[in-house]
Amino acid sequence: MSGDLPTYLTTREMADLLRVKERKIYDLAAAGEVPHSRATGKLLFPREEVLAWIANASDAPSSDAMRPPVVLGSHDPLLEWALRESGSGLAALFDGSLDGLDRFEAGEGIAAGLHVVQEEGWNTEVIARRFRYRPVVLVEWAWRSRGFIVAPGNPAGITRLADLAGRQVVRRQAKAGGQLLLERLVAEEGLTPPAATGPMARDEREAALAVLDGRAEVAFGLEASARQFKLDFVPVCEERFDLLVSRRDWFEPPFQAFVAFCGTPALREMAATLGGYRIERLWRPHFNGG
Repeated sequence: MSGDLPTYLTTREMADLLRVKERKIYDLAAAGEVPHSRATGKLLFPREEVLAWIANASDAPSSDAMRPPVVLGSHDPLLEWALRESGSGLAALFDGSLDGLDRFEAGEGIAAGLHVVQEEGWNTEVIARRFRYRPVVLVEWAWRSRGFIVAPGNPAGITRLADLAGRQVVRRQAKAGGQLLLERLVAEEGLTPPAATGPMARDEREAALAVLDGRAEVAFGLEASARQFKLDFVPVCEERFDLLVSRRDWFEPPFQAFVAFCGTPALREMAATLGGYRIERLWRPHFNGG
């Protein structure tokens, strides 16, 4: 990590490194608790001394702390299947893209799945902002087809975002990537967000089931989930689903067992069976922190 840091860090860079607000850095410097210099008239922090301070501080955050073998973040049917079938022993806790990042940052898992829409592309901006100096890697898992999951025959005639007005639309938690994307697309078209009248679903399976059992008329979900329950699907866009992985844990036996399984024909066959996936760039790196 040290080779990627400047010789002297600014206050902003120190705040990014320690994952605290800049005000906290000023307070640490004023109290003489962190190595710093004002030789140039500006507050600077010498890299090597700062890294030694972090290593020796009992209450300093540790990037190498042992993490439980859990994959966090957004739910993905293909990922869930692969974790189970790989025999890796990795567990899953799927409760939304941003929830996964919060839990990952707190050390509650070794990886997090996410599909966070940006001004351009997917995921990298939020990861670069939050994990700039962390020993993590962001790798591609799949491109997924997302759109409207509707009952067979599409009785409500839903073909575009404007058709969601007045319909029972499945709600997702605020930190879910699908909810963030829907809000973004609605805003771009200048539409009024759908009224929060539909049932809540915390993962892709629950969203499709709400349509299947008639509790909702439409869900903004995955083609794979629609096909799983023999529902109709109206495509809207493709999204990139990535995995943020602790660099240390990437090389540990559980994740390596998972990686090895994903190199077998079984993953490609299941992706084709589920439908709505493109996995030809599996493991392509999009961000390398630290």
